[in-house]
Amino acid sequence: MGEVNCTSVTEFILVGLTDVPELRVFLFMMFLLIYGVTVWGNLGMMALIQVSSRLHTPMYFFLSHLSFVDFCYSTIIVPKMLANILNKDKAISFLGCMVQFYLFCAYAVTEVFLLAVMAYDRFVAICNPLLYMVTMSQKLCVELVSCCYLGGTVCSLIHLCLVLEIPSYRSNVINHFFCDLPPLLSLACSDVTMNELLLFIVASFGEFTTIVIILTSYLFILITILRMRSAEGRRKAFSTCASHLTAIVVFHGTILFTYCQPNSGKSGDIDKVATVFYTVVIPMLNPLIYSLRNKDVKEALRKVVSSKIFS
Repeated sequence: MGEVNCTSVTEFILVGLTDVPELRVFLFMMFLLIYGVTVWGNLGMMALIQVSSRLHTPMYFFLSHLSFVDFCYSTIIVPKMLANILNKDKAISFLGCMVQFYLFCAYAVTEVFLLAVMAYDRFVAICNPLLYMVTMSQKLCVELVSCCYLGGTVCSLIHLCLVLEIPSYRSNVINHFFCDLPPLLSLACSDVTMNELLLFIVASFGEFTTIVIILTSYLFILITILRMRSAEGRRKAFSTCASHLTAIVVFHGTILFTYCQPNSGKSGDIDKVATVFYTVVIPMLNPLIYSLRNKDVKEALRKVVSSKIFS
């Protein structure tokens, strides 16, 4: 065994998705297109909800924050990833790496909690429709969203503080396309068992808690839908929930695969592919899922476009 050279680092080198030169242009164009759709879709959704009075309901209040979170954590990662695909210099400063990790973690955890809140919102809307606007008051909605952001901030801050305690690294080359926690821990010279254990516990607890809320909410929703006498009512309820369930399955599936397994610090190509889904693809899909499957959004967009054309 050769002696490992452990030193403090001032910058990291991000390996990226691939080192095959022939794929650079293709990957750059593909991810640039995805990011363009992400920015346009999420900012467009936020603007549409803001200007359309028919979308001023608790459901769309939460959806506007989901769009904001998707836009933020995609923007934290994708522009740097695009630059690294074309540039030979793939360096990121130690401070830049820590900031990227902190912000990404905060927004990603916020989305985990936010999806659970949206499931509860659908539960109240379908199971107690007459009391929906009373139960989901503006004050409660603001409090729920604030708790999501607070939870994301606290979780991210805990991980960041532990990472900053790492005195030295055996290498500054990160086998990933952004500064994520598992590949960072795999480079540490010191014992990071506590970091890995905390990552596993926090991720598993967060996933377990939110998934229980989501499954419980949709179990009651399913029971309520099956009791509906109107076929049109059942169809509308299923349609309303289908988009939310689609986003949940894809997002939580990749989170569980990446973080909720012991010894997840060994980041490989499969981890990179899974990470691409929830960092790059899902922020693009969410506004498309909610707009293409939602009559209220399509009608609001039609009215806004018509008013601009004929004004």
